[in-house]
Amino acid sequence: MKMIRAMVRPEAADTITEGLAEAGFYSLTKMHVFGRGKQKGIKIGDVHYDELPKVMIMVVVKEDAVDEVISAIKTNAYTGNFGDGKIFVTPVDASYTVRTGEKGI
Repeated sequence: MKMIRAMVRPEAADTITEGLAEAGFYSLTKMHVFGRGKQKGIKIGDVHYDELPKVMIMVVVKEDAVDEVISAIKTNAYTGNFGDGKIFVTPVDASYTVRTGEKGI
């Protein structure tokens, strides 16, 4: 299993989750977060915004589905401008359903 974490623009989050659902990926976690990338924030006039609002979308999938999830995220998050987001993929050793104790996705 792999966990995919995508930090994306807040205005793209709903489009991304809809795109994931259309691709058959319904289970996800979505959180509002703040951060900055290579540009170290943004400056508008005299005001420097060090950390910008983002949405983190987390999805755990089987390894054979990783490319499909990444493609859905990239397609729906892309504007071509700085700050479109970043995607991280990490291994997941195990998962358990709290209610049933069942192991696995």
